[in-house]
Amino acid sequence: MIELARQYGRYGYRRIAALLRDAGWSISDGRVERPWRREGLKVPAKQPKKGRLWLNDGSCVRLRPEYQNHVWSYDFVHCRTDDGKAFRTLNIIDEHSWECLASKVKRKLNSVDVIDALTDLFIMRGAPAFIRSDNGPEFLAQGVRDWIAAVGAKVAYIEPGSPWENGYCESFNGRFRDELLNGEIFYTLREAQILVEEWRKHYNTKRPHSALGYRPPAPEAIILMESRPIMH
Repeated sequence: MIELARQYGRYGYRRIAALLRDAGWSISDGRVERPWRREGLKVPAKQPKKGRLWLNDGSCVRLRPEYQNHVWSYDFVHCRTDDGKAFRTLNIIDEHSWECLASKVKRKLNSVDVIDALTDLFIMRGAPAFIRSDNGPEFLAQGVRDWIAAVGAKVAYIEPGSPWENGYCESFNGRFRDELLNGEIFYTLREAQILVEEWRKHYNTKRPHSALGYRPPAPEAIILMESRPIMH
């Protein structure tokens, strides 16, 4: 337990308990909580609650994901390498499964990079029904809008200055910054690309997610089954 807490310093005891069960331990959350508190390990604070989205006419509208590939969302996260130079990460999330579909890291990311990242995902997974984003110029670019429409998807832009409307991606980005970016020194862009991809794979296949009953979004067993050839 202490080793897992050291390795994943921003996890609470429930997530640590889920990791222990995944490793083969038959143990409840309560059995972990008692030594957790005895050892003085700190449980991270809970996320603040988010209110409903109300329009000017008093109506309430929220696009909720109902199935996998229903709603994707994407956003940028900014960071710097040790030499002070900035880089950006484009994170793309499936809101229903909470899986991080891609994390693209470059010094500069523009609308062409957004189209490239989406194209790769459309080829591998097909197009979603909706793609949600803020109103950044990389997402509002006509080329991006045309490409999304061409594959049969629809855009769902959030209201300016309302990041909570992109709550799934905002939540992911918070975990991403808290658990990786704030705890690593990136000496080169290449190192950042490697570590970000490693963390993305861990997030998808290993990290217990509270919204999924402390299961990871895309366990490795599922990935292996999907990639295994069918024998006749």
